[in-house]
This record gives sequence, C-alpha cells and structure tokens, in this order.
Amino acid sequence: MNTLDTAALRLLIVDDLHPVFIDMIQDAGVTCDYRPTITRNETLAIIKDYDGLILRSKFKVDSEMIDAATKLKIIGRAGAGVDNIDQVHAERKGIQLFSAPEGNCDAVGEHMLAILLALLNKLNIGNAEIRNGLWLREENRGIELGGKTVALIGYGNNGSAMAKKLSGFDVNVIAYDKYKSNFSDHFVTEVQMDELFLRADVLSLHIPLTTETSRLVNKVFLDKFSKPIFFLNGSRGEIVEIDAVIEGLRKNRILGAGLDVLPVEKFPELKNASWYNELISFSNVILTPHVAGWSKQSYFKLSKILAEKIVKFWR
Repeated sequence: MNTLDTAALRLLIVDDLHPVFIDMIQDAGVTCDYRPTITRNETLAIIKDYDGLILRSKFKVDSEMIDAATKLKIIGRAGAGVDNIDQVHAERKGIQLFSAPEGNCDAVGEHMLAILLALLNKLNIGNAEIRNGLWLREENRGIELGGKTVALIGYGNNGSAMAKKLSGFDVNVIAYDKYKSNFSDHFVTEVQMDELFLRADVLSLHIPLTTETSRLVNKVFLDKFSKPIFFLNGSRGEIVEIDAVIEGLRKNRILGAGLDVLPVEKFPELKNASWYNELISFSNVILTPHVAGWSKQSYFKLSKILAEKIVKFWR
C-alpha cells in the first residue's frame, strides 16, 4: 500500500483488535495508539488529541464523549453496527461513522443455525440428561428442519448469510426488509409482514437496533403468528421484550428460543433482571453470551474490513 499524506492523523484504539488493523492503518501513514485496556474516563481525558476513535463494545460513545473529541473526524466500530454510538450527535459534528457488518455475517449465520438445530433436536436437553444419569430416547426425539418455513426479518449482510447457510436444508426461506425490495433470489423469497406472520415456522431476527426496532418483538407482535414458532435473536437484545417471549414459551406459542443477545447483558446485572430466573428455567431455551458474530475468523475479518474502509475514506 502506498503511504498517504496522513502523517499528522492520530487514531486511538480502545478495544482489542486483530493486528491486521494496525498494520494496514500504519501502512497508510496514520499514527495508531493501541490502548485496549484504557477506561472510559481515561479516554475522555485524552480524546481531544485524536482524529479517530476505534472501538468494539467497551463503552458508549455518547454526546459527552463526542463533545470532548474536538478534533474527531471518524469513529470506527469493529462490529456489525454502530448502535453504541450517538449517531445523530456524531453526524451533527460532521464525524464519519464506520462499521464492518460484512466481517462477521458468516459467523452469525452459522451460530444461529447451530442454535436452531440444537433446539429442534433437543441437544442441550439430551446432553444434560446423560450427564445426570438419564437415557431418554423417546423424550428426545427431534424435529427435522426440512420442509419448514424459516422467516427472516432483515435481509442485509446477516440475513443473506443466514439464508445461504439454510440453502442445503430443503427449507423455504422467506424474508421481510422494510428498507429493501426486489431481493428475491434462489436463497430467499421476499414477502410482506402479513405473509411472514402466516407462514413462519421459525423466526430469525437480522435487524439493527434503532428507535423504530426497539421493543419491536412484544406480545402484540408475537400474537400475530398463525402457528407456534421457534424464535431466534442474534441481532440486538433491546429489540425483544423478554417478558413477551416468556409468555409465548408458557403458552407453547414459542416452541423454543435461541437468544445470543439479551436486553441486559453481563453479570451481575443479568442475574438481577426481573425475568432472568424464569427464562433460564425453560429447557427449550438456549442462551449464548453475545458471541454469534465473534468467531476466530471474524476477529480477523472485522479488523481488516474496517481498516480498508477507513483507509479508503482518508485516501
């Protein structure tokens, strides 16, 4: 890569990134300060000296942080979205935002498909029973995915990757995306929400967190499905009202739930959530710690793609 006229630019990296990011940025002539252990308060004290801020999910880049960053030209997030950044305030200040949703879409697709197959085949239940001295074959009879209709809400990078992963399972994949049209292909059929509510056997979310999608999946939403469904969320926890999911599980309107994200994450906060104990009491619920997009390979791809976008912007 040719060295750019960027010697005066300084980038602060406050999260763990793959070394490829630093290599590519430095090859472009930009100075990188890699401080993955820095705290929010420490960042606030020095951010005024930097032209760019790079993070994953360490803290929220709110108006206080943005106002303190008087030189900031870019904020980059090595992840699928920028929902931990005050986008409106950043844009008002003329700051360019970057993310790398192309970098972890395969990881998300594989992870959520793995959860779905585990739910259908009761893998978590059978594993726990055998470890506790129970050998129950009939009770653990599985359900085949073939012939089912899998409904996706959102058909961007993650939704399209999920559809491709499903293509070998003899399923009908349908998708609704409010902001896209004419995207039907040999992996998916575009539908409107009414048809999705009517046909879905499995619902999988692939949408960003916005003011419009916050608490989208609530009791009213779930009651619109014409038959019981398996429910997957690997997008953002705040999109779903967990109490509504619990009610659906109680009433067998939700046959099983796979949640990689929750409205409250990490301990001890999660254990103190009002719904936590009841949610974990269901054997047909599989929970993972917000790792669907965080594979060994995506660690590299997220950093590489983000670096490519930033270098292109400065060039």
